[in-house]
Amino acid sequence: MKLCVLGGGGVRSCFLAKSIACNADLANLTEVVLMDVDQAKLDRYGKLARQIAIRIAPALKVTLTRSVEEAVTDADFVITTIRSGGDHSRVRDEEIVSQTGLLAQETTGACGFAMAMRSIPVLLDYCEKIKQLAHPGCLIFNFTNPSGIVTQALNSCGYPVYGICDAPSEFVKQLAAMLNVAENRFSCECFGLNHLSWFTHFQVDGKDVTEPIFTDPNLFVKTEMRLFEPQVLKMTDGCLPNEYLYFYYYTRKVIQSSRQAGESRAQLIERVNTMMNKALENVDPDQEFEKAFRIFFEHYNIRENHYMMNESGKARVRHYEVPSVEEFLSTPDEGGYAGVALRFVKALSQDEPVEMILSVPNRGAIAGLRDEDVVEISCRIDHDGAHPIPQQHIPQPIMNLIQTMKEYERTAVRAILNRDRDLAVKALLIHPLVANLDLAEKLVDAFLKESQRDGMPPWK
Repeated sequence: MKLCVLGGGGVRSCFLAKSIACNADLANLTEVVLMDVDQAKLDRYGKLARQIAIRIAPALKVTLTRSVEEAVTDADFVITTIRSGGDHSRVRDEEIVSQTGLLAQETTGACGFAMAMRSIPVLLDYCEKIKQLAHPGCLIFNFTNPSGIVTQALNSCGYPVYGICDAPSEFVKQLAAMLNVAENRFSCECFGLNHLSWFTHFQVDGKDVTEPIFTDPNLFVKTEMRLFEPQVLKMTDGCLPNEYLYFYYYTRKVIQSSRQAGESRAQLIERVNTMMNKALENVDPDQEFEKAFRIFFEHYNIRENHYMMNESGKARVRHYEVPSVEEFLSTPDEGGYAGVALRFVKALSQDEPVEMILSVPNRGAIAGLRDEDVVEISCRIDHDGAHPIPQQHIPQPIMNLIQTMKEYERTAVRAILNRDRDLAVKALLIHPLVANLDLAEKLVDAFLKESQRDGMPPWK
């Protein structure tokens, strides 16, 4: 079986490669192709990823290419994880939005729309090539952000794509660890939209453990609930929020904290990546693997240890140190989006259904949304694919936000597919983190100016 990764030269490719190699047997993988349009990224991060993969699974064939046609030809599985426009486009997005006084965050609010403008057209071209060149029935997993809007757009255009995100599964791992139980003994249900989801129905071995979770002081210390205040539990009627809801519940705090930091998250990542690229400039991972590995982690951990710090003023619970090569290769895979994708593939052939969190068409699971609306939700996976688990009761305030954000996503997708400025303005007017006509028009015009500078087709 052949798996190709579109965007396989990204900075996180080494983690992706580890996850693929550790889980290759789940999908009977024999070949992995890492494709990226940027040769320099392939030479640095693609080669590093390849070396990691073959050290874990020596029988696995790993190749690098700039050709999307070569990558997807005869593919059985495809993972999309691209960043159209590179790091600096993210910097510009956040600069444009922050100048209006609004929240500026990569995938949330107006920045998320700008990112979708760049991502969707590229992925539509890729999906058409997959349709033409890959094996019939090739499974496509989208990790490209903003994942919800992107997955919605691809499905709306007739490409059956599964959206995957590592944030929900990571939070579930944290809750199981907090309770000191194996992950396979713990279960809960997730519902909502990507980067706008909640968790409920917490169980260990089928027994409700809501009270032990909510009263455990570690909930707001050792999990991503560290971002929130305890009173949030009263506001959400016992549903635990995805970490990205921090941007909705504490919007003004995020804006203030980001200003005080003096450097946006995008600027930090661009700065760190520039330093890392410089340090790796004359290092060939094929010849000096350990040196390249050390340089990578010295820089990457700066990013990880500062995650959400500028936005919240709070440090991460876990401080990341540079691992040894042996430590990194030998420790169990923590999952990530590649692990989610390959476990899904394995689940399709199992006799017993498996539960996973995916972004899929709603199909009646959340009342008040359309069947074709892509939602992030717990699914049962069997021979026939993914079946979203129906949600019996969603608190009305949460449902109101889901419906509003889904209408924003629908409108944003239509705007991008039709290259329609007025629809784009309408989408941002709907979004609760913008919700101002003057600012919506100003932002859309600024994004369109940037897109024309990058050579994108003009909009109406």
